[in-house]
Amino acid sequence: MAGGYKLQLTVTATRPVEIGPAGLHTASAIEHLRLVRGLTQHQLAARCTALGRPMANTALSRTERARRRCDIDDLVAIAAALGVSPTVLLPLCSPASPAPHLVTQPLNRFQEALLV
Repeated sequence: MAGGYKLQLTVTATRPVEIGPAGLHTASAIEHLRLVRGLTQHQLAARCTALGRPMANTALSRTERARRRCDIDDLVAIAAALGVSPTVLLPLCSPASPAPHLVTQPLNRFQEALLV
């Protein structure tokens, strides 16, 4: 730009993005599998940290209660720390998933398109 000035825009969200059905399912699946494995939140968070994804137990607690979004890096680390594939924690997993009490809704057109 002329005169050596740079224009920098900062865009902030007006409200947080709500956690949808897939996020709610994943949060519940994380908690369920953690409990099945006999781990505390602190232990699971420590495992994630040891795998290279620093995570506090408060972050894990908020994730399980669906008060914090679980990004893809968190999902991969949590799954590895639990000894499962990340897909096991997602709602599109097989019926033999370790969380059979979590009933998923029929696939919508968007979900079906993702599977093609």
